[in-house]
Amino acid sequence: MFSYDHAVLDRYPGIRAGIVRASGLTNGPTPAALLERYRTTQKEVCDRLATTPPAEFPSIAAWRRAFAAFGAKPTQYRSAAEALLRRLAKQGDIPSINALVDLGNLVSIRYALPVAVVDLAGIDGDITVRFATGSERFTDLGSDEPVAPEPGEVVFVDRSGVACARRWCWRQSAQSATRETTTDALVVVEGLHEGAERDVAAARAEIVALLAEFQPAAAVSVLGSAGPP
Repeated sequence: MFSYDHAVLDRYPGIRAGIVRASGLTNGPTPAALLERYRTTQKEVCDRLATTPPAEFPSIAAWRRAFAAFGAKPTQYRSAAEALLRRLAKQGDIPSINALVDLGNLVSIRYALPVAVVDLAGIDGDITVRFATGSERFTDLGSDEPVAPEPGEVVFVDRSGVACARRWCWRQSAQSATRETTTDALVVVEGLHEGAERDVAAARAEIVALLAEFQPAAAVSVLGSAGPP
């Protein structure tokens, strides 16, 4: 359901991804116990950010290098993980959105890794991570008008040529974002830094544990890892 094009693997041989499929989900307001866990994690990460800015985290620095390599200025376009950490450092809080988004964000800030929670109802077939040709279509959150990614940027693309994420892990599309009606999702956590395999595996294990605890009726399966052999 999720794979990397060979050209991406050739240029970024350090990429590692953990993939989880969850069906039978019930999304909506975050339950109190998960919200408390999320707030506790935010406090712990805030304490770390008081002495170490996000750009100095090895995982964030690796994404900055990757973005620069495909032409996205890393101070203008930040990985989802860096954007969350910077928001947390500046505001001291990341507001709750919904149960699935909060669950993904909790893991993202704990491990400083981007976590995408993709609503499979908005995706046509499998997702391939590849370099954009410029012919793909991407609809930003809050917009009705699709735009074309810039040729050469890394995108998540479905079978119909719809980009469900631009600039790799910068932003998801309106179609792929979770909503209250989400029942079937793919959760993808990625890392590029030295030690990514270990950190991605730990983050994926926490995703599975959180889903088991807070989505007990869901069918959860680990689809394995993606990246070079």
